Amino acid sequence: MLEISSKTNLLEQKSYKYSLQDVEKPNLYREIYSYTEVPKIAFNHRRCPINMPEKIWITDTTFRDGQQSVEPYTVKQIVDVYKLMSKLGGPNGIIRQTEFFIYSKKDREALDKCRELGLKFPEITSWIRATKEDFKLVKEMGIKETGILVSCSDYHIFNKLHMTRKQALEHYLSIVSAAFDAGIVPRCHFEDITRADFYGFVMPFILELHKLSEQAGIPVKIRACDTLGYGVPFSEVALPRSVPGIVYGIQHYSDIPSECIEWHGHNDFYKAVSNATCAWLYGASAVNCSLLGIGERTGNIPLEAMVMEYASLKGTLDGMDPTVITEIKEYFRKEMGYVIPPMTPFIGDSFNQTRAGIHADGLLKDEEIYNIFDTKKILNRPAEVIISKTSGLAGIAYWINNEYELVGTDKEVSKKSELVVKIKEWVDKEYENERQTSISPREIHDLVEKWSDLRRD
Repeated sequence: MLEISSKTNLLEQKSYKYSLQDVEKPNLYREIYSYTEVPKIAFNHRRCPINMPEKIWITDTTFRDGQQSVEPYTVKQIVDVYKLMSKLGGPNGIIRQTEFFIYSKKDREALDKCRELGLKFPEITSWIRATKEDFKLVKEMGIKETGILVSCSDYHIFNKLHMTRKQALEHYLSIVSAAFDAGIVPRCHFEDITRADFYGFVMPFILELHKLSEQAGIPVKIRACDTLGYGVPFSEVALPRSVPGIVYGIQHYSDIPSECIEWHGHNDFYKAVSNATCAWLYGASAVNCSLLGIGERTGNIPLEAMVMEYASLKGTLDGMDPTVITEIKEYFRKEMGYVIPPMTPFIGDSFNQTRAGIHADGLLKDEEIYNIFDTKKILNRPAEVIISKTSGLAGIAYWINNEYELVGTDKEVSKKSELVVKIKEWVDKEYENERQTSISPREIHDLVEKWSDLRRD
């Protein structure tokens, strides 16, 4: 049967409606996931069209998935971080939602205090297991949307839940029905989708969810969860590992709109950010992240990375304030004692630092040569030079000019300035005497103030 597609506005064959394949034995995709070998990437050369939605946004799981991997946050810390997240996301709500646990008294107190702030964004949602007992908590707290865990791979259905696919499907649908009956938007977390039978379970389940949604007159949201980071961002990879295939398939073979499709990934194979970007490109409006990428094992998609990806794809920050990323970084470091690896992009101490003299020379001549963008303007983090045995005259000159804000003034120093030469001689002697550490800012300040009239405010 032919019909005009509302998605492409083209005459298309009516999509095949997939039915549940209630297999007797689990399909564990052993040819891909043998467990005793590195997982394989199989290609089938089937291309999916790029189809990025008009509007894309970020959702957050810092207080749910992120908090599972660190010491529990205090109520004050949750409230403080929530306010910073709202400030980062801006008035247009590019950081649209955040999710909370609701099991403990502390969780519920934090949620209530965040709601009391009256901030429009990010909207507060919850997360529950697929049990009716958990669902009662959502109703009691008056939350409008909740995540519901609906594990979808045979690893989980057979080996964890000890159910058949049909039993799992019926169980999940009963919980979602209860959400609809209470007027709550269910966000179905398709756990382990990159090891799931896409056409034998995932799509049939989504089609049944859509039927319930139409009957209730309430949207259902699909969160595709790459629980172990197996997804790959290449269109021509076979399912279940293809992120384009998963996102395009959900959007194309069902009537779930892009604004109800969300991607949640992990970084086990270093692909969290590229997979999330890929999900946007192939039809998901939302990508689910955590601040600083904090999450299970290797972490979740870093929220700050997707702020940059958004700006790269849209050509605008749409009201987001990326300088808040630095505020958030400092809060986690000082208030929570969280240790950030120094090479971490955008937030690590070394992300825009150089120790090499040849790089410092380039920075001195033109900062653009060795800095990724205007990090002072965008992140409130000026490019820095660390003084060590390889910094050279250029590194010392750049450090002094930056630290004392001399650029463009009549006091700006060059590689040939007497002060710079004297400090360089002192540094060289330190390393001739077998010093192994870099020179501290305090040491350089002392030398500058000893040999010049420069003073810090």
